Amino acid sequence: MHSHRHGLRNIAICDTLNLESKYETQGEKARLGGTMDIILSNSSNDPIYLQIVNQIKALIISGELAEGEALPSMRNLALQLRISVITTKRAYEELEREGYIESYTGKGSFVKAQNAELLRETQLKQVEEHLSTAAGIAKRSGIELSELQSILELLYQDET
Repeated sequence: MHSHRHGLRNIAICDTLNLESKYETQGEKARLGGTMDIILSNSSNDPIYLQIVNQIKALIISGELAEGEALPSMRNLALQLRISVITTKRAYEELEREGYIESYTGKGSFVKAQNAELLRETQLKQVEEHLSTAAGIAKRSGIELSELQSILELLYQDET
């Protein structure tokens, strides 16, 4: 296991199932705030900046990163993830362009207030994508719609 004396970063691996392992060092992991993790995967088809964008967007959409919350500086995030500051700059610019964060020269980048309707639409799109995948697997496996609906009802009730 690889360690870093300054405690600025943790090493993680993301395998094809996106599961973390603390025993190998094929990816980089950074903490946002005190509790958020950004995990870079070498096996991902997405470029590094896009992995950062997608994970920060997911944290904002889920509410784990709240409106007005400060993001690490571009330089600090680059240091934590052991990547170029140009890559973090590109990620932050993309997040700002899409309306997720706002940046102020000399102050940093912050989570922008989200349009509630747009946020709901984004969440609905995510649900549709997952349900589409599940429906495809069910069809190929010969699982009837009524059985799939029963499974969904059970899962939905367990979550509340």
